Amino acid sequence: MTGYHLVLQHPNIDGCDLSCLHALRPSEIESPFPDSVRRFVANPGDILAPKVAAALDAQQIDYALLPALPFSAFGLIVSDMDSTLITIECVDEIAAEAGLKEQVAAITERSMRGETDFKQSLHERVGLLAGLPETALQKVYDEVLRLSPGAEYLLSECRKHGVKFMLVSGGFTFFTDRLRERLDLDYAFANVLETENGRLTGRLKGRPVDAHAKLRLLREYRARLGLNPEQVIAVGDGANDIPMLREAGFGIAYHAKPKTRQAARLHINYNGLEALRRWFL
Repeated sequence: MTGYHLVLQHPNIDGCDLSCLHALRPSEIESPFPDSVRRFVANPGDILAPKVAAALDAQQIDYALLPALPFSAFGLIVSDMDSTLITIECVDEIAAEAGLKEQVAAITERSMRGETDFKQSLHERVGLLAGLPETALQKVYDEVLRLSPGAEYLLSECRKHGVKFMLVSGGFTFFTDRLRERLDLDYAFANVLETENGRLTGRLKGRPVDAHAKLRLLREYRARLGLNPEQVIAVGDGANDIPMLREAGFGIAYHAKPKTRQAARLHINYNGLEALRRWFL
């Protein structure tokens, strides 16, 4: 380890006013991303003054205090799917095909904010999908699902540096399986929607992938790969991601709900997923 840095990220970092950091010394380590990242020498226990943090937030600059590690030091990224790797909540968009998007989205929002039990809300939402044709899932995948900004770049950097990528979702295997094949992901886990005669039954098959399952999968694959906790990054946005964010060496709240932001060590509030890669050297 080569010390700590305060790392700032913005698509046009040269155009930002960083005068609030005048007392800090710029790092002598050359940044691989000079257009979007600035590094300042820091100490592990440093805390940004509220006025400084407010000045950075006002310019939509993401910031973090981090050890100066190369990205290749990591062995595994564990990522949520909905509203993290992709821009949508799949269950809400499936419900739109039944004219129930507003009702289901409200349940999803409460669940992701940690205001209701995830497992209970999942069964409630899936139950409302009963009777929909399986073709509704393909329509959502083809016409609505989009990758989050920076997702493909992050995945290409994972392949380049030998970092495994695991998708763990409280959503559905219909989408994770297709994304795994399309994006060449190493691992993918999600809930299985039960179908009969080409229609959704409103039930799941098997145990649901909830917060505890995400945590268990992180621990299991960390052990399988022979990694230390510090070699694992987890990223997500909802309350059901909190246990895995806390377990990982580096837990990142991505455009996250307030409860998740409070629980995470790192935050990406303004940039895309490319910022996850660019926190590191």
